[in-house]
Amino acid sequence: MRSLFRSLRSGAGGHSGVALTLAKCVPFAITLVVVGIELSPLHFLYTGPMLTATPALAAVTMGPKGTTAAAAFALAVSVTTATYNQAWGTQLVYTNFLAVLVVSVAAVMGSSAVRTLREKELHQVRRIAVAAQEVLLRPVPARLGPVRAASMYLAAETGAQIGGDLYEAVQTRYGVRMIVGDVRGKGLPAVRAAAAVLGAFREAVHYEDDLVEVINHCAAALRREVALRGAVDQIVVLEGFVTALVAQVPDTHEIQLVNRGHPPPLVLRQGTVQALMPSSPLPPLGLEELIIGPSGKTDSYPFVPGDRLLLHTDGVIEARNRHGDFFSLPEAVEALYTRTPHEFLEQLHQGLIRHTDGHLADDVAMLLVDRLAEEAGEQSELP
Repeated sequence: MRSLFRSLRSGAGGHSGVALTLAKCVPFAITLVVVGIELSPLHFLYTGPMLTATPALAAVTMGPKGTTAAAAFALAVSVTTATYNQAWGTQLVYTNFLAVLVVSVAAVMGSSAVRTLREKELHQVRRIAVAAQEVLLRPVPARLGPVRAASMYLAAETGAQIGGDLYEAVQTRYGVRMIVGDVRGKGLPAVRAAAAVLGAFREAVHYEDDLVEVINHCAAALRREVALRGAVDQIVVLEGFVTALVAQVPDTHEIQLVNRGHPPPLVLRQGTVQALMPSSPLPPLGLEELIIGPSGKTDSYPFVPGDRLLLHTDGVIEARNRHGDFFSLPEAVEALYTRTPHEFLEQLHQGLIRHTDGHLADDVAMLLVDRLAEEAGEQSELP
């Protein structure tokens, strides 16, 4: 279903781009029509209004540079055709030239003013988006108890700061608790769903000793959000579920996971990658009616000092190149074995960009933790 919506968005965006390109060509096409008329036996036709409209039309679809080019072209055509037809000295020619000049100046000034206003509005929107991202998807601390951590978020939408992927890592009395998730949907409904799940997680991790109960709180928060917004945003009703994975790193040498329909995390141990598959697959948050029997259990896996854990969304493993090949995450993880967490994620980011030629089809969220030795973990807790 998500692929269908993505295709529709891509098709709509492609049609809009073609329409805009054609609209930008209209002023120059009109000028060429005027040239054709004035240099033909039909030069007795009055083309002044057509030429005067050229810079005005350019100001609607182009910026100051494009408008200036269209205005200069119109003025050049006006002078050229008047000279060719030996029409200088008539009041009609001077009136036409003056009209083109006045409209051109007004169009260039108006286009510049609109561009300045739009740039200010865009800057303000970006500032708000950055502030929203800092609240919703704040970077995780570099040290959390027994682990060293790093995070990264990449939005697929051009110019976007936040989207439908989520992550968080919190140090609690039960250990370091983490979540990574992917909302099925786009736009503001997806952001609201992600905020609901993250808010529930950040609260529940501090008083629920069972990871299953933590993720159940997230599911309940999502159901409330869907019920609240369903009547307004039909997309939430259609795609009102979230794949999510919660993890816990206690003081013991293990990691505990509860997976609700999310891609399994990868553990890198001594240069070898292993996927931590759930013992009993469960549906995503929001699809609890599909659960038969217990609502889930916590799986435990070894996680010893020197191990590295990567939690990620499907935007990483589903990234394709121009030939349709998926990004090979295990190979990339093994190749970056010796890097620090920050360097690891940055180079993984660069690998994704190269693989997709800079065009991510989906949002990407990554959370990386290294299990430290007991001495390093104790030192990290000192002020």
